[in-house]
Amino acid sequence: MGVTLPILILCLPLFMFLLLGIGGVKMTKKTAGVLGILGMGTCMTLSYIVAFTYFFSGDAAFIVDGVRQQFQVFDVTWLAFTQKLVVNLGFLLDPISAMMLVVITTISFMVHLYSWGYMEGESGFQRYYAFLSLFSFSMLGLVVATNIFQMYIFWELVGVSSYLLIGFFYKLPSAVSASKKAFIVTRFADLGFLIGILILSYYTNTFNFVEMTGNPFQVLAQTHGATFMGASVLTWAMVLIFTGGMGKSAMMPLHIWLPDAMEGPTPVSALIHAATMVVAGVYLVARMFPVYCVVETAMTFISVVGAITAFYAAVVACTQVDIKRVLAFSTISQIAFMMVSLGVARDYNIPGVHYSGLGYMAGMFHLFTHAMFKALLFLGAGALIHAVHSNDYTKMGGLRKYMPVTHWTFLIGCLAIAGIFPFSGFFSKDEMLAAMFSSHWFWGAWMTMVAGLTAFYMFRLYFLIFWWEENPDYAHHKPHDAPWQMSIPLIFLAAVSCVAGFIPFGKLVTWNGAPYTIHIEPAVAATSLTVAVVAILLAAKMYMKKNDIPTKVKNLCPGLWTAAYHRFYWDEIYQFVTHKIIFGIICRSIAWFDRHVIDATMDGFAWLANKASWSIRGMQSGNVQAYVLWYFLGALAIICVTWLCLI
Repeated sequence: MGVTLPILILCLPLFMFLLLGIGGVKMTKKTAGVLGILGMGTCMTLSYIVAFTYFFSGDAAFIVDGVRQQFQVFDVTWLAFTQKLVVNLGFLLDPISAMMLVVITTISFMVHLYSWGYMEGESGFQRYYAFLSLFSFSMLGLVVATNIFQMYIFWELVGVSSYLLIGFFYKLPSAVSASKKAFIVTRFADLGFLIGILILSYYTNTFNFVEMTGNPFQVLAQTHGATFMGASVLTWAMVLIFTGGMGKSAMMPLHIWLPDAMEGPTPVSALIHAATMVVAGVYLVARMFPVYCVVETAMTFISVVGAITAFYAAVVACTQVDIKRVLAFSTISQIAFMMVSLGVARDYNIPGVHYSGLGYMAGMFHLFTHAMFKALLFLGAGALIHAVHSNDYTKMGGLRKYMPVTHWTFLIGCLAIAGIFPFSGFFSKDEMLAAMFSSHWFWGAWMTMVAGLTAFYMFRLYFLIFWWEENPDYAHHKPHDAPWQMSIPLIFLAAVSCVAGFIPFGKLVTWNGAPYTIHIEPAVAATSLTVAVVAILLAAKMYMKKNDIPTKVKNLCPGLWTAAYHRFYWDEIYQFVTHKIIFGIICRSIAWFDRHVIDATMDGFAWLANKASWSIRGMQSGNVQAYVLWYFLGALAIICVTWLCLI
């Protein structure tokens, strides 16, 4: 393969960022759009070539004794702290990084093409494409990192990119606030990530993924049984590293930034939710999975956080009226689904550990399928917003006959995320549920309930948009399908969502050296499919035609509905803690202490020094006789002190 293609995969989007960012002001919108699309299209083609070569070429560099290996295409030294602790920049090719190359570049190319139509009338068009290229470069650098420090560098670049894109409409105060909120919340999480990296590298003397994941027992042994506050040092390190993933993947309680991130352009939402920022947390756990497998507490922590987050986000999604916020909470729930799948993906046998491929493979499979149908749903939402100029479903209704392409592609996305056979989500969701039931019945039952809620809120959204009662405004402004630049990505992603479940994923993205066959557990599949169908029928009964059932249901428990609509007041809680407690009490107390104690003490010293200097100013009068007198008195004092000491 060589290093040329991998280097080009990273350099092309970086070059497009610099070209469009610096020279974009001299270009027309059409030129900037074409350059951005061609650049990402070329990057996607190169990624396909690299992934195809890795998976199908049979090259001896990739396969040893029939097992597909982790292969460092290149790895150059950047910083050397000690002889062993070295930070490199490189390109690691293995099953999950090859898969992510395909996912990121495919979704990014579709977003680039879609944006050509969606953002046509917006100012800052060239700047927008420059930021898209930076975002793609950052995520590509993250997934091919050879070491965890390189991942952290690109992790932060992803955060910067999201800040720029979420706040793209910088003249809107809401967009500025949303971008700052996303940046600040994820920075707190990333501080934990950095501390975890430093702890882990201190004991292992390496940042390299291959060295750390190749023998996780050695990593465990290198901590020498060190503990802190009742938990092993390795547990602390892995939990802190996971906090970085909690922030990026919007797990509770660090989820508050993601719904507000909808203030950015809708294609950006598709890129963030489907292929880049939000999936980074899942990818981080997958990359460090062998080490997590030997830390029981960390795996349990991941499972619990994921299960709580998945249920919370699904309940909130059932009450939202903004279609992008419904999809945002859907993403939180689906990412949490993957986290639970990874968290239960271990099967301990004393004295060793047997790595269970089921949950790991299922989580990675769902990451792949989810990227396609979630991008489809967000881009479909963009087509709807483009047509009716509103995010609010109450401004829609009956759109199926006005927007047939959007209607059918959006329906395919809903069927896929609901897990209906034969769409892609059915296969990956079934695998995750099978892994959870094999771990413990509770995980399976809990997440089956979440899957039922997913089907319900997605088809609630579908029926309210495309069926229900038509908006009277259609008489004045007739909606229509989006232009070809926007329709082609919808059709392509819908087609992929129909067939992706039949890809022999387990034979390609192997774990622990052995291929895994994606299969259907009849009992699990029948149960989950029944739950999904019942949820869809319930949604149809409530929302297909205008009726008063939703109002009656809301009135059964108005307090719960109101709390869910307001996201269970998490934002209000954070506002209270930050403004009332931190700024209102703690900061004011610190300010009072600083002013009345520290400043007063220093002012007292200054007053004393000033008073003393004023009192002895006569000693510096310029009179030679006075100086002789003071010299004599000083000498006499020294003699007296010396004599007293000798006595």
